[in-house]
Amino acid sequence: MVPKNILQESKNLSRGKTAVVVGAQWGDEGKGKIVDVLSEKFSIVARYAGGHNAGHTVIINGKKFVLQLVPCGILRAGCRSVIGNGVVLDPIALLKEVQALREMGVKVDGSLFVSNRAHVILPYHRMIELAAENAPGRVKIGTTSRGIGPAYEDKMGRRGLRVADLLDLKLLRTHIENACREKNMIAHALFNSEPLDPDKMYQEYAQASAEIAPFVCDTAALLNAAIAAGESVMFEGAQGTMLDIDHGTYPFVTSSSATSGGAVTGTGVAPNTISTVIGLTKAYCTRVGGGPFPSEQSGEVADALRSRGKEYGAVTGRPRRCGWLDLPLLRYAVMINGISWLVVTKLDVLDEFAEIPVCVGYKINGKSTAEIPAHASGYDSTECVYQNLRGWRSSTEGITQLEKLPEAARTYLAFVEKETRARVGIVSTGPGREQTIFADEFAAELRTLTGS
Repeated sequence: MVPKNILQESKNLSRGKTAVVVGAQWGDEGKGKIVDVLSEKFSIVARYAGGHNAGHTVIINGKKFVLQLVPCGILRAGCRSVIGNGVVLDPIALLKEVQALREMGVKVDGSLFVSNRAHVILPYHRMIELAAENAPGRVKIGTTSRGIGPAYEDKMGRRGLRVADLLDLKLLRTHIENACREKNMIAHALFNSEPLDPDKMYQEYAQASAEIAPFVCDTAALLNAAIAAGESVMFEGAQGTMLDIDHGTYPFVTSSSATSGGAVTGTGVAPNTISTVIGLTKAYCTRVGGGPFPSEQSGEVADALRSRGKEYGAVTGRPRRCGWLDLPLLRYAVMINGISWLVVTKLDVLDEFAEIPVCVGYKINGKSTAEIPAHASGYDSTECVYQNLRGWRSSTEGITQLEKLPEAARTYLAFVEKETRARVGIVSTGPGREQTIFADEFAAELRTLTGS
């Protein structure tokens, strides 16, 4: 017979006060701001995928914070932040970020928790990725060359180093010596790269190990205990659905599970603890790096979107490719993630357009289709079918009530709802916390979910 306390704990977990915030495009949808805004209502924010290739920009009272590994909840007093096991962690990058936050007056110690099962990025991962990306004849993915992909490769190849291993200095030395012997040979043979010094690497990462140790714990146990106790937890995604390793525009994708399913595998909570999924989409589309982008624009339109939207990478500073909203991709993201609520960001970027085209469907080789291609080359013969919506030609920046938006802007949002069958819960009308509109129904559900 199962003890009553275990049965009760299982019941409590299945009624988790949890939400997953996921990008519904190619990343850069504004998750940083939205997670920051929502974190006021949550006890914990947990990051479940990616590495320091993902940047979240948050502006608070005009002060700019750029986070790469640390979850946005760190900017809220009393909110704990968790880096889950699904993240690949560069210890040096994390320590630099932690120090920068301390210098900006953010309380990190006692608020940040790092999974002992997260995998570690080491210098040879960067060496391999940089060399591979620049090798003659290789398809350029447009990576940040920060070692993310090779670290995930080692994880799946069962030859990775986890944070728990990083803290074991004897094991760390052995791992670095063996890995450098192998990686140096591979890099030299394939790319003629200069070898890395294992002794120097060990000294650097042994020091980092000591500094990271106070943050390390079994975060799966922490999260499950919090959920069982009735605390509210928000799971923070990195990148976006169309960069997901399984469901994105492969091979032009990231190396982790960027969709809502990654919240489960990337933190160690059960699927039945997830209460709702919130998907983010810009009012238009952007993409960084190579790969398909059916609704991409060029010339004056792209320049206007990029200029008004300040479309440059938070981590790399690279200019983003820009285009119109793509509803087939958005419908796909809603389906894959189980999105109940949409957050539409950067609505104000469209303020100056007299007419706003929206991609409502595709034609592939002249035939209409409701499905998106499974392979990247399939997009070569994909043609967008556009429907033009009337622009509003007036400022929406800073508006905080739906009814105060121009009629054409409300029509635009209603059209997105109708086409995706997901309700618009939040509209962002600027980068600041206060430049946010909450739909009444979403605000009510959020109060029920978080108990606040």
